[in-house]
Amino acid sequence: MAYLRSLGCYVPERVVDNEEMGALTGADPAWIAQQTGIERRRFAAEGETVADLGVRAARECLDAAGVDARHVGLVMVASGSGERRFPGPATAIAAALGVSAPAIDLPMASAGSLFGLALAASLCRDYGDTLVIGAEIMSRVVGLDPAHRDTAILFGDGAGAALVSARTGFAEIVDSVLWSDGSLADALRLELNEPLHMDGRTIILHAARKLPRAITELLGRHKLKPEDIGVYLLHQANLNLIQRVARAVGAPEDRFFHNLESYGNTSSASLLIAATEWRRTSQREMEAHVVLAAFGAGLNWGALLLGPVGS
Repeated sequence: MAYLRSLGCYVPERVVDNEEMGALTGADPAWIAQQTGIERRRFAAEGETVADLGVRAARECLDAAGVDARHVGLVMVASGSGERRFPGPATAIAAALGVSAPAIDLPMASAGSLFGLALAASLCRDYGDTLVIGAEIMSRVVGLDPAHRDTAILFGDGAGAALVSARTGFAEIVDSVLWSDGSLADALRLELNEPLHMDGRTIILHAARKLPRAITELLGRHKLKPEDIGVYLLHQANLNLIQRVARAVGAPEDRFFHNLESYGNTSSASLLIAATEWRRTSQREMEAHVVLAAFGAGLNWGALLLGPVGS
């Protein structure tokens, strides 16, 4: 068995609201909110790195579990916005935490932390407590100008972390489904010397189809109905997308947690930031199953099922 033991997150101090984003991109602030559900996002400070954000989130996660970093057996860091080609932020984060265990980069945007959690559910049995981190500074890879308006308005910066254990936790990681389709890789990409490119129409179309299918497949494996799930935690890409997924799955929309109005799309950090904030509001024993789901560049997507311990 594998368990989710603790969560943590960090978002930078600088708040960029739609008024400021509109001034940068030429977009109407009201239009941004209507199209995306986003009201503000956070931008990293000058000199702040992807690793810096990841370290802050990881420390909160470890403190929540009461675990010394020296006892972590494996670190996995999902990020698509690292400052260099290699090494990625994983080893820098591990060194800053004082972790001497293996540190692995997952250079995956948006779905990276979900894939990391699914991998950690197996790897923690061999390596011990596994720290999964999603950390992104998207404000430096988008074009903050009118030519890239439709993409720039979506993104913000932040980091989230989860500790996965084979021994104990507040939720059992029951199962996961993961999918990839490289034939559509060009629809969402970050070239070496160009701003982020996203074919928004294609991405929304496929996310709105593939996420519900992954969730439905996962529920079907365990004979669960959509209404049996206590909360759905999705990658925080766009409020309209989350609402479309809720309708397609056939679950009550109010069970789909969202905080993108405050942080925007933080790519691979978003799922763990959302999970952390959800957990803060429900610090009690889990009584129902929870579904996590994400879709992102690759294309990569999937879903993961959490269950009450001992169920």
